[in-house]
Amino acid sequence: MESSQPVFTLVVLGSEGGHTAEMMNLLSLLQMDRFAPRFYIAPATDDMSLQKACVFEDSLVHKNGVKGPLPQFMQICRSREVGQSCTTYVWTTLLAIVCALWLMIRIRPQVVIGIRWSSVFYVESIARVRRLSFSGLLLYKLHIADQFFVQWPQLQKKYFLSSLCWLSHVVD
Repeated sequence: MESSQPVFTLVVLGSEGGHTAEMMNLLSLLQMDRFAPRFYIAPATDDMSLQKACVFEDSLVHKNGVKGPLPQFMQICRSREVGQSCTTYVWTTLLAIVCALWLMIRIRPQVVIGIRWSSVFYVESIARVRRLSFSGLLLYKLHIADQFFVQWPQLQKKYFLSSLCWLSHVVD
């Protein structure tokens, strides 16, 4: 694939609060015409994240004149709700994995927010100061991520993989 060719991009949005805001900040740094078409995905219980993504896409058209294929917005089942018991989130996580795999087969993205078929890059949320999120912990323990980034030096010191790096502030 030539570097000038746009790539199918899947943008995975987190929970309604800061995770989606972080993703929008990260996306604003990218050359968006390079990442098209874009498919946004959020948990079925999270309408706010998709609304923020829609506003972001509208701003690209109005401010920058970005044109191309229209973005698509989708929801899938959530792996775990805040406060959900450990005994039930195993099953909901398995269901979410099946939904995510079906989506990956259907869309066949070339890029998943910095995750490519050949390399997996994971950036842990800035909100995670003392320990990794459930998703991050799974990727870390199962050695799925080729590069694993945290945003706090104490997390870098706590987990001793050579691929674990501290990002000072990617987005101001």
